[in-house]
Amino acid sequence: MAPYYTVRTTAGQESNVALLIETRAISSDIGVLSIIAPRNISGFIFIEVTDATKIEKAISGIKHVKGWVPGIIDISEIEKFLIPKSSLEGLNIGDIVEVVSGPFRGMTGKLTKINVERGEVTIELLEVAYTLPITISADAIRKSTKT
Repeated sequence: MAPYYTVRTTAGQESNVALLIETRAISSDIGVLSIIAPRNISGFIFIEVTDATKIEKAISGIKHVKGWVPGIIDISEIEKFLIPKSSLEGLNIGDIVEVVSGPFRGMTGKLTKINVERGEVTIELLEVAYTLPITISADAIRKSTKT
């Protein structure tokens, strides 16, 4: 396994830079084995190259590249950004949650049911005069910091 190096980019331009490096790597064999541009890391991409001297050839002259960070990065440090987290992770029945999207946005509720297969939750809204259970996507809520 070849070493990975970190390349600094303009925030929001990570995928464009990765595509430009990929095009350069395909057109002239410069030793780039893989390029990783995680969505949740802004301003950085990771390049696997056969040799550290190949980094300069891969990134020189590419718009939005700010440089590269000297030193090898371990793949285990990158893996945690590649595995998506489930929206249901950390939620338990009885938790107080806040609706972050949809028609009930901004309201809070108590979690009463979790459907893992469908990625949905049922909550009872707390800010209404009567009990109103609603079933919404788990992506539409977050655990409330208010108690």
